[in-house]
Amino acid sequence: MATHAEIVEVLSKVTTATITTILLKKGLRNVWLRGARPLKAGQPRLVGRAFTLRFVPAREDLATPESWSSPKSTRAAIEAMPEGCIAVVDAMGITDAGIFGDILCARMAKKGVAALITDGVVRDVAGVLATGLPVWCSGVAAPPSVAGLTFVNWQEPIACGGVAVYPDDVIVVDDDGAVLIPAALVDEVVKLGPEQERLEGWIMEQVEAGTPLPGLYPPNEENKARYEASKAGK
Repeated sequence: MATHAEIVEVLSKVTTATITTILLKKGLRNVWLRGARPLKAGQPRLVGRAFTLRFVPAREDLATPESWSSPKSTRAAIEAMPEGCIAVVDAMGITDAGIFGDILCARMAKKGVAALITDGVVRDVAGVLATGLPVWCSGVAAPPSVAGLTFVNWQEPIACGGVAVYPDDVIVVDDDGAVLIPAALVDEVVKLGPEQERLEGWIMEQVEAGTPLPGLYPPNEENKARYEASKAGK
């Protein structure tokens, strides 16, 4: 079984596009979190275990500023986040109430949280960007979370961007968005990912050399043999 350090080391060099291809071959089609887009360009590819948070629709007696001080609050959830985790927040795709702002994101950054992923939005965007916390979300909105959402719990199964996310599943994010690797399949993706990247790199070299795509992508037996020979030569 791969260690956390090995998982991060290997998967930080594998694109989310490649991971979706590997998982598709395993029969998993619904692993790309819809609505989780980079808040700014140039954020690094990141890998981490999912730490889940869940909101439900706002209910006026529960979704109040006073709720921010309750034991079941986003503040308490942030304090439970381990270093290196990726916070994955189910905001039900609501885009007119920001789940987190600059202060909460600053605390997450201080605790060493790797990234924040949500199908919702953030607020205080200039401040959030200033914290340095990498964020993937659906945009920004000025109103606070309680304007449209009620926070209910953390570290339980959630739906984020239409994908089922369980605590400790692995999340990989890059410029294409966020992809989930089920915990039970992580070791297999760690094993297959680098080889898939090598193969596609070789295919790109062939394309740049003028090779036609039929029989190359995906490779037929002849091109598979050429690829294996190139590996042996290196």
